[in-house]
Amino acid sequence: MQFTRREALALGCGGAAAACGYVPAEPAGPGLKALAAAKGMRFSAALGSGGLNDPLYRQLIIEQCGMLVPENELKWYVLRSDARTFEFGRSDALIDFAAANAMEVRGHTLLWHLPQWFPAWVEAHDFGTRPAIEAERLLTEHVRTICERYRGRIFSWDVVNETIDPVTGLMRETVLSRHLGPEIVDIAFNAAREADPDSQLVYNDYMSWEAGHETHQDGVLRLLDGLVERGVPIDALGVQSHIGSGNSDDSTGFDTAREAHWRGFLDHATGLGLDLVISEFDVHDKNLPYDIASRDQAVAELAARYLDLMFSYPQCRDVMAWGLADSRSWLQTNWPREDGADKRPTPYDAGLRPKPLRTAIASAFENAIARA
Repeated sequence: MQFTRREALALGCGGAAAACGYVPAEPAGPGLKALAAAKGMRFSAALGSGGLNDPLYRQLIIEQCGMLVPENELKWYVLRSDARTFEFGRSDALIDFAAANAMEVRGHTLLWHLPQWFPAWVEAHDFGTRPAIEAERLLTEHVRTICERYRGRIFSWDVVNETIDPVTGLMRETVLSRHLGPEIVDIAFNAAREADPDSQLVYNDYMSWEAGHETHQDGVLRLLDGLVERGVPIDALGVQSHIGSGNSDDSTGFDTAREAHWRGFLDHATGLGLDLVISEFDVHDKNLPYDIASRDQAVAELAARYLDLMFSYPQCRDVMAWGLADSRSWLQTNWPREDGADKRPTPYDAGLRPKPLRTAIASAFENAIARA
């Protein structure tokens, strides 16, 4: 016999729920998926293929998410062990899971434009006597192969990810852009549109509303201005939305939001005719006190302010939590808290119990103006 997550939790003995010590605590009423859909929006979470092996977490994803995004399975270093091979087993498993549960899928990412996230063979690749032509061939083959495989199954692509250096505001250089120059971004977007004409094409980056991100924001806007001016097929800006404590070992503070400045940034982006996607949402509690109750409350309050601001733009329809439960968050293994405590950056705790952040997300959807 198989049980839903709610049924397994309610049993309180026997089965997976008892083995893991879960306590039933799901709030009454519609889930986040339904609350979002009621306003013409979508809520989802990043899911790694390992998460498919956890039946309770898998069921939580089904209950709460109207779409999912593969966390790492579509990145170069996972898909491409060499220049000739595409290994789609892990991404196929996630996309098949989504289809079986009537969930849409976002694709992340066709070109993560940081040197350290390319597989080593790209750096060592022989680009020959005409390196620009070979670099363009390599990039377009990569984009087209993936987009054509999942055409009609993935509705939105992070085509280019994180190409703006947050310190300089300029485009980063990689082994590919050394041969192609800034045109690398145009090439990636044009190849994606040719291979998948009906998908949403997104530029995705981690510029944020906190103080200290102004140079990063300005660089992203210059990039977007140029893409639109040149007629490059871009539909949306992906705003990663890793808010709260800074993502570094020496970060200080928690809430340094510059809300008026952030609105100016969003006004500029939407003024170009672009939609907004909250592509990687979590709230980093690294610099908050240990006390769980006060920490959870501060996380929820900051999230509520942020989501209310973002949802005030009708161009914002989609929210992707970067992990639905604390135990699945990338922040657990990056920039540890000084007290060594586990972080609590997601809507559900490690026992899959809803937290105040889940309530804040639900309220933001309930308060949002319905999208057309």
